Amino acid sequence: MDIQVETINHLGLVAGIIDEIGIEDIINKTLGIDKREKLTAGQVVKAIILNGLGFVSRPLYLFSQFFKDKATEHLLGEGIEAKHLNDDKIGRVMDELYAYGLSNLFLIIALAAQSHYGVSTEFSHLDATSFSLHGKYESELIPLPISSSNNQEESPVSQPKPIQITHGYSRDRRADLKQFILDLIVSGDGDVPLFIRVADGNETDKAAFGQIASYYKSQVNFETMIVSDSALYTDKNLKLMSGIEWLCRVPLSIKEARNLVSSISSEQLNVSEIPGYSWVEVKSNYGGVEQRWLVVESEQRKASNLEKLEKKIKQEEGAAEKKLVKLFKKEFESEEEARARVNEFEKKLKFHQLEQIQVIEIPSAPGKKGNKSQSKKLRVLYQITGSLKPDEKKIEALEKRAGRFVLATNRLDYSSLTSAGILRKYKEQQAPERGFAFLKDPLFFADSVFLKSPQRIETMAMLMGLCLLVYSLGQRQLRLKLSEENTGLKNQLGKLTDRPTLRWIFQTFQGIHLVFIQGVKQIVNLTDERQLTLSFFPQSCQNYYILSG
Repeated sequence: MDIQVETINHLGLVAGIIDEIGIEDIINKTLGIDKREKLTAGQVVKAIILNGLGFVSRPLYLFSQFFKDKATEHLLGEGIEAKHLNDDKIGRVMDELYAYGLSNLFLIIALAAQSHYGVSTEFSHLDATSFSLHGKYESELIPLPISSSNNQEESPVSQPKPIQITHGYSRDRRADLKQFILDLIVSGDGDVPLFIRVADGNETDKAAFGQIASYYKSQVNFETMIVSDSALYTDKNLKLMSGIEWLCRVPLSIKEARNLVSSISSEQLNVSEIPGYSWVEVKSNYGGVEQRWLVVESEQRKASNLEKLEKKIKQEEGAAEKKLVKLFKKEFESEEEARARVNEFEKKLKFHQLEQIQVIEIPSAPGKKGNKSQSKKLRVLYQITGSLKPDEKKIEALEKRAGRFVLATNRLDYSSLTSAGILRKYKEQQAPERGFAFLKDPLFFADSVFLKSPQRIETMAMLMGLCLLVYSLGQRQLRLKLSEENTGLKNQLGKLTDRPTLRWIFQTFQGIHLVFIQGVKQIVNLTDERQLTLSFFPQSCQNYYILSG
């Protein structure tokens, strides 16, 4: 009997979400279709996303092996075989994607998905992370093209230029490795990625965030508030974002913010409706921009900060006492030198100060060389005496500052964004972090970036972003459907939940196959429980598991 078995597992869910978003069609419409080619660019991108969300760590040069046992034709289209997905074809498509403009192409797809699914864009969360790379990457030494315009500052995403793979501040704590930066904007509704950008490994968030926010806002046709961390809050960025609503944390390196958190008394703080927080709101005109500042105190953060502060005070006291013993034993040639050393020592103290400091004269043995009359006189040397004590004023200010931070927004209408709303929206800034955690998961194929040119790395990063788009939208829609029907699915503990992770659903679909018996197709292992789960997914997903005719 002629039997052929091909694997589907959860890939039918992934393929269905890709179809529902319309990624393949958008790619083909954007890049065009060459009828001489067996595979379209859209099919190649779909295959890469299937590989990426297959949760097996396989580089692109093993790409065809990933599809060797899969139901490739069933998932990608009639006549498509694993051998068609070779590295040459994938490389050509990646080069076409890069030439078109990766950030713009991603934005086109993301906005189409946002519109189709009705994803709320009231708030857009901006953040960045770094991806470490192994290898020399000599290609980063290729000089970048010089702009023909010397008077205009270019948008960081206006022209495709190779990124520089180089050393920079590593979020992975791998300062020994070269890296690239990934900027990401996601929705506050479902963590859906809306914009992605790849940048030089040594680019700083402060230098780029204002330009990214301005460019993003210029490309979308909806009103949105940009939410970010303190890297967005600089004079230059505030000017760049004129006409854009924003919400971010104010760095305490700004004197006005530092003085504010240190000066407000506990009695001035209002108990929050959000447990564990209190705050007071003030007006500010920093950078010439009228804005609201919310001074927030977190009970949990305060306790942690006070504990760390006490530890640092004790550490400094122990280290300073030892150094003082040596300093007080030292003999100086002049009183001025002695006092200079005291001042130098005290400037390094963060939590203490010196008191009762005296410079005293001490006689010493006569010199052995020089003029005879001088050698008979006693030399005068100087020593320091005094003691160390806590700087109560500094410590009190730091204790008052403990657990406090400042949030700022230029939305002045309190009724549309209350103080509680400011804090809630900022706390949702973890949304990009969840996206970064997904992309850096060891089970995800992007964990080890192996490509040998900056252009290919940028393209792969965009494709990683498409994987995140598919995953986050699939998870969002599943949870919405469960919520609408007031039901749930079993989680890992066997308990019903209306907020399952898509990764867990993928795991429950392992072992589903497409079987050919005497040329007749059928799906096997689609149990009743799996059919129930499938019923909460769109018809585009169900089509890969329910055969007609």
